[in-house]
Amino acid sequence: MARTPLSARTPTRRTRRLVLGLTGVTAAIAVVLGQQWPASPDTSTRASPPTRATAPSPSSSASSAPSPMESTRPEHRGPPSVADGVVPDGVTVFDDTVPAVAHLDPALLAAVRRAAADAGSRGVEFYVNSGWRSPEYQDHLLDEAVAKYGSAEEAARWVATAATSPHVSGDAVDLGKSDATAWLSAHGAAYGLCQIYRNEPWHYELRAEASDQGCPTMYADPTQDPRMRQ
Repeated sequence: MARTPLSARTPTRRTRRLVLGLTGVTAAIAVVLGQQWPASPDTSTRASPPTRATAPSPSSSASSAPSPMESTRPEHRGPPSVADGVVPDGVTVFDDTVPAVAHLDPALLAAVRRAAADAGSRGVEFYVNSGWRSPEYQDHLLDEAVAKYGSAEEAARWVATAATSPHVSGDAVDLGKSDATAWLSAHGAAYGLCQIYRNEPWHYELRAEASDQGCPTMYADPTQDPRMRQ
């Protein structure tokens, strides 16, 4: 077998030494780079930092939470209205759209309307000054009477409490004008309609027995009425 000349094998050994040298250099560079730039962490397995709760700002807390004053403040009511029993001008006993008339006791309202129909044939019309009242409206009238007359005792001669007033229960009606009350003074008993207090010629209630027995003796004012002392 012919031997390969030495000169032909020399480049191959040099080539292998060159490759090995380059490989070593590459490994050394990788080590150096690895020391300077650490590998990025694997974000798919890295635990997320705990979320910190954000405290509400003072302004948002103040706007959302009611103050102690607001939590104990009673609901504000406006002045009494038609719904409470306030009567607009010109209302008659035949007006079913006004609560002061519509909420009267049915027997009282029927008697007043019978009387009004007969009086109307003689040119006398029954206007309603006051009828049914809400308890709030009655309290409002009592407060006004105390301010007007200077004491609760004097006010009681004109305005009852909400707990005792026949207006709140729908059992009383105040009528005007003077010709209507004059007509009822003469003819009201026939319909069971009676003036109850001498100081209130406009205030009428139903006394069914009055058509046979006449109206009972009037009280001087509400303070003499036993119902007012309940």
